[in-house]
Amino acid sequence: MFSSAGNSKKNHNVLFIITGLTAALFLLFIAGCYPYFVESYYTNGFYQGISLVLHLVFGWLPVSIGDLLYMLLIAALAYSIISIVKYLLLKNYSALKGGSLRLIIGLQTFAVVFYLFWGLNYSRPPAAQILNLTDSVYTLTELKAATALLIDSTNATRARLTVKDLSVTNTQVYNQAVNAIKELAFTNKNFESHYPSVKPALFTPLINYFSTAGYFNPLTGEAQVNYSMPKTNRPFTSCHELAHQIGFAREDEANFVGFLAAKQSPHALLKYSGYYMAMQEFMHNIYRRDSVGFKQLKVRLSPSVKQDLKADNRYWDKYESKLNAISGLFYDNFLKLNNQPEGIHTYNRMIILTMAYLKKEDMLNR
Repeated sequence: MFSSAGNSKKNHNVLFIITGLTAALFLLFIAGCYPYFVESYYTNGFYQGISLVLHLVFGWLPVSIGDLLYMLLIAALAYSIISIVKYLLLKNYSALKGGSLRLIIGLQTFAVVFYLFWGLNYSRPPAAQILNLTDSVYTLTELKAATALLIDSTNATRARLTVKDLSVTNTQVYNQAVNAIKELAFTNKNFESHYPSVKPALFTPLINYFSTAGYFNPLTGEAQVNYSMPKTNRPFTSCHELAHQIGFAREDEANFVGFLAAKQSPHALLKYSGYYMAMQEFMHNIYRRDSVGFKQLKVRLSPSVKQDLKADNRYWDKYESKLNAISGLFYDNFLKLNNQPEGIHTYNRMIILTMAYLKKEDMLNR
């Protein structure tokens, strides 16, 4: 009698928790339907507070606490799934029900924390509006002119690199990126960040197989970078992940903010990395639209830049596998679920922002 009453109360509590978490997710979904509400009260309100706390608690630590947390969560998820399968095979339906409900609560809790701590930034108004870069119309001729400008800047910054510049440590790369983001904040308050920091990704040996250069952990507010990929990629990637840390959730916007931070940096490798990555984005776009124009522009690349591109390809080719295709499909769907309907191709929308920026600064007519 007592046991039955206890179980009834326990089930009631579990259902109450599930109902509460479902309501929280529903409210977050409703909030996400109002971009300017998100911008005013979440991005420039609640998120500022939560990011400050997360950065103060975790930012100063040399190890990625978020990666350790991911390991625990993956282990817990695996244990839950194995337990549910075991209960099902043993036809222990009471335990199966309890295990399934706990798994639902765990997944719901993760989703609530994800959107509350950072994910709601996906629902902000587009960066083009926030940064007043609304001139998104451009011709193929203008695109080619911008690509040529980026190629010339890439060649010039590559030529200035010294052995000392190429010998910087990962810690120096991270610190230079942090300083670049801090400097960018002086140009626009929308780039302000609380104690920004970058860390090496503990999962680097694994994420190589997914062609991942870096990632942001929304649970702890940590920006992580693949520490073993070619050094020319690490500085820009650091800025890209720091842009996520600021609150620019969409990939194209993080690319653009990373480019702005890198190109104005006094550090030679960071400046080159920014132009180098932006040039590749533009060249990929030209290739899809005008193969003849692509070949004409490719000739402009300096031998040193071409060497770096070959080194990149050699590095990632070592890890190319079916895992890459599977992860690409998963991430494509993740982006589509978070206000990025173009999926993985969202990265290429950085071009629209960059073109608007170049036109606003009147840099295409120089």
